Amino acid sequence: MDHSRIEGAAELVDERPQQDVEKGRRNRTGATPAPQAVTAWNETSTEWPPMVMEEVLRRENLLRAYQRVKSNGGAPGIDGMSAEELGPHLVRRWEAIREELLAGRYRPALVRSVEISKPSGGVRHLGIPTVLDRLIQQALLQVLQPHFDATFSEESFGFRPQRNAHQAVVRARAHIAAGYSWVVDMDLKDFFDRINHDVLMARLARRIEDRRILHLIRLYLQAGLLEGGLVSPRVEGTPQGGPLSPLLSNVLLDELDRELQRRGHRFVRYADDCNVYVRSRRAGERVLDALERFLAKRLRLQVNRAKSAVDRPWRRRFLGYTVTVQKREVKLRVSPEAVRRLKEKLRRLFRSGRGRSLGRVIQQLEPVLTGWLEYFRLAEVGACFEELDKWLRRKLRCILWRQWKRPRTRAKELAKRGLDRERARIYAGNGHGPWWNAGAAHMHLTVPTRFLTQLGLPSLLQTHRRLQSLARTAVYGTVRTVV
Repeated sequence: MDHSRIEGAAELVDERPQQDVEKGRRNRTGATPAPQAVTAWNETSTEWPPMVMEEVLRRENLLRAYQRVKSNGGAPGIDGMSAEELGPHLVRRWEAIREELLAGRYRPALVRSVEISKPSGGVRHLGIPTVLDRLIQQALLQVLQPHFDATFSEESFGFRPQRNAHQAVVRARAHIAAGYSWVVDMDLKDFFDRINHDVLMARLARRIEDRRILHLIRLYLQAGLLEGGLVSPRVEGTPQGGPLSPLLSNVLLDELDRELQRRGHRFVRYADDCNVYVRSRRAGERVLDALERFLAKRLRLQVNRAKSAVDRPWRRRFLGYTVTVQKREVKLRVSPEAVRRLKEKLRRLFRSGRGRSLGRVIQQLEPVLTGWLEYFRLAEVGACFEELDKWLRRKLRCILWRQWKRPRTRAKELAKRGLDRERARIYAGNGHGPWWNAGAAHMHLTVPTRFLTQLGLPSLLQTHRRLQSLARTAVYGTVRTVV
């Protein structure tokens, strides 16, 4: 027996810090992002490791893959094994697993199927591989990603190292500002569920020569879905959830990018969200018809006509943002739909907060608001932040009014907070509901904004202005930093 291989497996679970490893983060779709910190290749170099199984199973590559999977955590697959339990399993079984991978005999486990609700309606299918298969997929990704990513379009921003949604939104604004004031907002019908395996594998085979890697990827595509105790064979699609899924989707849609570039179109694509910018409605309709034919013929994908449209960009949304035109200047703003979704999420927190102190409720709100603000920091119109501030304060006052319950308690609390007793008694028994009272003058006087701020409630408007100021300083200041 080759003891060096077992030692390599043991080193995978060594908890001592060996390298600085980026904290694992999940993206807006739930899939594992490609590694951007400790990698075996330099993203500014063209000297990448070869796309062969031996490179996938190289000790350093596996160590980084293990660290990424372990830091990401995530739910167990069908075998119930957690990321914490993966290390001991590798020590016991890695020798045999490695031999199976090298010989092309390895068979992935079934994928646990999970459905989550889409914000726009319907459900999204997630496939949760076992933690061992996530490790192998991550190791594959680290070897394949640099080769494919180097040839992807500059207009593609989704699930790629050093690229993000903010860059896509800024690029879209630039196209609109350049006079392309009509957008072909194209929606692909059930994209991840309809990816044709043969079409995808043909494009991978153009670049990957190692048949073991190609065979393993096809097995991952065809791995059955386990849902409710029943196994469903998979003949198309790649459920979101595995580390390889984002790369495979970009490999397939790269052909769409090349077609758009060949035709000279201005476009932005983030995963399966693709917007093409044109100068007139008639041109947009021609583009949409042509792309529908191209996708059906070349990639066997369908355009969802019900959700696709040729329209003005300020009537559509892209990655949560929309635009407005003020004095011929195109500005980004938060889409009404994004505001509505935030309110829905906050309402659930408010309902769960009944019976708790206001300070505890605000503590629950703070990370949600901070993350939302961070994503929408590019917005150049602040009206929605001011409106949300008012709505949040009113919801919190509403919680207090409900907690006080009886008119006698309400009168006592109002008086304790500064109202004279007679006015407090009248307001406490006014007969109106909690929401009306939360917006009335007596609650504004007795529960002022200053009090809520002292409890830790951030001002969205002020925080947004501070983020905007920092962004301007970073770009125009004496020291230019990364924004």
